[in-house]
Amino acid sequence: MTARQLLQDTIKLLQQVGVDAPRRDAELLLMSVWAISNTDLIIKMHDDVPEDIVVSFERMLQRRLKREPLAYILGVKDFWQDEFMITPDVLVPRPETEHLIESVLKYLPKQDESYAFADIGTGSGCIAISLAKEYVHSHVVACDISDKALMVAQGNANKLHVAQRMSFYAGDLYQALPGGSQFDVIVSNPPYVSRDEMSGLEAELSFEPRFALTDEDSGLTLLLKLLEDAHIYLKDAGLLVLESGLCGMPKAPSTLQKIEDYVDLAGNFRGTVFRKA
Repeated sequence: MTARQLLQDTIKLLQQVGVDAPRRDAELLLMSVWAISNTDLIIKMHDDVPEDIVVSFERMLQRRLKREPLAYILGVKDFWQDEFMITPDVLVPRPETEHLIESVLKYLPKQDESYAFADIGTGSGCIAISLAKEYVHSHVVACDISDKALMVAQGNANKLHVAQRMSFYAGDLYQALPGGSQFDVIVSNPPYVSRDEMSGLEAELSFEPRFALTDEDSGLTLLLKLLEDAHIYLKDAGLLVLESGLCGMPKAPSTLQKIEDYVDLAGNFRGTVFRKA
């Protein structure tokens, strides 16, 4: 069977189960298992696919047909400017979260300065590591309640050569931070999906760690905690940048000043920037 025939058959199968981008997924699966680039795939479109490659491809395809996220099948996901290792122990990084990085860059445009960052609930480490790469003289603390997630984040930090400027701590929100710590910027993409929203989410999300998606309540619980105690861990005029979703953002306490909400390319609310008052 040629690569073109295999892809055409695969696209139809993926369409039948409701995959959003069947052509992209089919091509990425084949490129991964065949260990070829997009350019190579175009060149090989009329070549017969080796039988062992077809067998491995079919095995991966069966997982995708069950709506398992492509990132878990491939083991990697692009975010910002890098490729991150991804396992089912962490959320799949999403393009919308890149707007959080953009917000930090907007308010801290001097990238050669030395800043102290903290990422609360780091997961794969995609936010923390991206900040470490953008601000090459800075130190980034990454925290997560999950030891397994921290292992993934540490692996990504090593892979992307920023581990020497990062520290990793296990714990619940700010409790993970060393005593007396204060930061120029705290960022977080916490669980903000409400319990009621969970049943209406796309099938792929059922494979992702539930505790990283929802607070099992209104979606505001962890956002409130992050807002309430941020002033303790922020330097004077330090920034807090929080991602959120349909649940919105709680009102800022008196210890923080709301600077602005930020939105995604479709104009949807994605999060808020605060400054220590």
